[in-house]
Amino acid sequence: MNSLMLRKLIYFLLFSFIITSCKGPEARSPVQTRSGTFIKESAVRNKKIYDEEKKVISKIIAQDSSHNYISSENGFWYFYNKRDTANSEMPDLGDVVKFTYDIKDLNGSLILSEKENGLQHYKVDQSNQDLISGVREGIKLMKEGETVTFLFPSYKAFGYYGIEDKLGSNIPVQSTVTLHSIEQSN
Repeated sequence: MNSLMLRKLIYFLLFSFIITSCKGPEARSPVQTRSGTFIKESAVRNKKIYDEEKKVISKIIAQDSSHNYISSENGFWYFYNKRDTANSEMPDLGDVVKFTYDIKDLNGSLILSEKENGLQHYKVDQSNQDLISGVREGIKLMKEGETVTFLFPSYKAFGYYGIEDKLGSNIPVQSTVTLHSIEQSN
């Protein structure tokens, strides 16, 4: 081979190398693909937990003839310890309410006392306060001066997380709430 041909071959190979190396990055395929099975299994497991808790709560209600339990649209049950039939004002969006509450297991054993929780100031549906959803929803069913006992399935209470060193996961609770005042927002 003469040097001119060798030089052309080297230039050709170098040019080919440069062209092929300028190609953009290729997307890598995922190492692991996920289907929706985890979410589906979780939903089935949570429904089973709720059904079991509902049976336990229904049994408690059936055995308690001294109280008239009301089933809430929000998935919990309650009865009035002290009811005000004259007053018709219930808290609305943005109203500031003051209340006390406790948390007990369904057997009545105290988990968190009113004293531990203290007097709560809560702006209805606008506060980011650390309250369980059952209490937030239950407050809206009360009138000033009333005391109500709520039975909450675990998903309306402390759910999977529970309360460290006090309440395990997925445990239904009861809570007695006294609504002391309602400051209406205009």
